Amino acid sequence: MSVIELKDVHVTFHEGGKTVEAVKGVNLLALDGEIYGIVGYSGAGKSTLVRTINLLERPTQGRVFIDGEDITDARGARLRELRRKIGFVFQGFNLVGNLTVGQNIQFALKAGGWKRSEWRERTLELLRLVGLEDRIDSYPSGLSGGQKQRVAIARALANDPKILLCDEATSALDLETTQDILALLRRINRELHITIVFITHQLEVAKEIFDHVAVMENGRIVEQGETFDVFSAPKHPTTKSLVGRFLGITLPPRLVRSLPAGELVELTYRGDDALEPLISDVARSRGVSVNVLHGNVEYFGARPIGVLIVLVSGEDAAVAAALDDIRGKVLKFEVLDRDELAAGDEAHDGEEGNGAEGAGDKTISSTDTDKDNDKDTDKEVTR
Repeated sequence: MSVIELKDVHVTFHEGGKTVEAVKGVNLLALDGEIYGIVGYSGAGKSTLVRTINLLERPTQGRVFIDGEDITDARGARLRELRRKIGFVFQGFNLVGNLTVGQNIQFALKAGGWKRSEWRERTLELLRLVGLEDRIDSYPSGLSGGQKQRVAIARALANDPKILLCDEATSALDLETTQDILALLRRINRELHITIVFITHQLEVAKEIFDHVAVMENGRIVEQGETFDVFSAPKHPTTKSLVGRFLGITLPPRLVRSLPAGELVELTYRGDDALEPLISDVARSRGVSVNVLHGNVEYFGARPIGVLIVLVSGEDAAVAAALDDIRGKVLKFEVLDRDELAAGDEAHDGEEGNGAEGAGDKTISSTDTDKDNDKDTDKEVTR
């Protein structure tokens, strides 16, 4: 059953005499009890889109449905009741500094119509859920970033929402704290059966908790589906760029120049294929040497996606046969240009005098053109 449905949603802003389309014809369906992710680079329109779900941003065109009900034109009491059932967690916590932890949560309870006599018990219940019941009388200034976000989550849950919206809720946190917050959100999703919509630019987040994901670029959803399927076999250039940055590996140019003869190949594989002894089987059956030079494996849920760079060497015919065997067993197969990879240090030396730090990496990274695109994307207007 769908909880959230967006049909042909557009959001247009008029700023500084210009018209900006922040969201362009988005269709989206989030199912009851799932964690639905929206990913993309800065300026893609993610924040604007997620704010249409609780009408913090009203669609210029299109319709928003919650539990099958069209809420696009909701106003007044109906809109207030709707927003009580949709919690919101912000990147910057948005806690009131001169109120205690308990008072920050009670502020939401008051807005939700709870009786004053119920406030303290409900506040303690929420703080127990997020592991901070002993900080009820603390002020935000005395909390760590992770603790502040836990309070923000507790406040967002104050009125028993059916939907929880998270806008870059972990991007201001360190890696360890991010993992803790994601585990908390997964537990909340499971125990309270709350549908979560989470926007982020971090695939580290996506691989941990998303059931389904949509990829946004320039105001549009360019790819969507089950998280593992989308990221293990990306089709759109933006998705490929995101995955490339996350899984991408490179070889130092000096290492490339010192390698013996053979074919350099980058392999991408997924699912059970990542666990098969493919390399050793091919090397044995074809009588070639297959040396693993670099590799990376990431798990999306319990399912792996891996990247390897290997050097296949031996007699020409045997190498060709081995490459054919490998090509048929992996998701992506790419023969790398040794001369291009080996030229990396020379390019770096040539540009170093001009203050171009790290320029040597440009010839060995498959995602550098996407970095330039990302700079352009950052100029997009988003809300």
